[in-house]
Amino acid sequence: MTNTYEGKSKANSNNKFVIVVSKFNEFITEKLLDGCLQTLLKNGANEKNIDIVKVPGAFEIPTAAKNLLDLNKYNAVICLGCVIRGETSHYDHICNAISTEINYLGVLSGMPVIFGVLTCENLEQAQDRSGGKVGNKGSEAALAAIEMVSLLQQVKSKTLYDSKV
Repeated sequence: MTNTYEGKSKANSNNKFVIVVSKFNEFITEKLLDGCLQTLLKNGANEKNIDIVKVPGAFEIPTAAKNLLDLNKYNAVICLGCVIRGETSHYDHICNAISTEINYLGVLSGMPVIFGVLTCENLEQAQDRSGGKVGNKGSEAALAAIEMVSLLQQVKSKTLYDSKV
């Protein structure tokens, strides 16, 4: 018989979330943050168990996330930002660096570190993904965090239970 584990879309009110959000392109990232907060609260998270950390730009997100993970205080770190392609290769370097580092932090720590950073070709794409035609990626990041926290709690609980048998 196989066992299937799947995260639930409702948060435990005791779960602690931290949102790391870039201030650069704030007119977009504030919409991502609003979507993220609304979704966390709508799905059972307790407002007093949500912290927000604002960093200067997207490149600083992984450093803040690493330090927050080191506190062992949170069940998930949600990373929000917006990088819009310009006329130089700067965009490529920033996008590659932060996506790689955010992924690495999750793998290294074993904690959900959620990538909610928009990497857009233009302003229209960013607007569409921060509450426009394509939805709100901040909200999607919140749902991913809730489900991953639930999933990992199930897996760890099952593993601990099995090891005692």
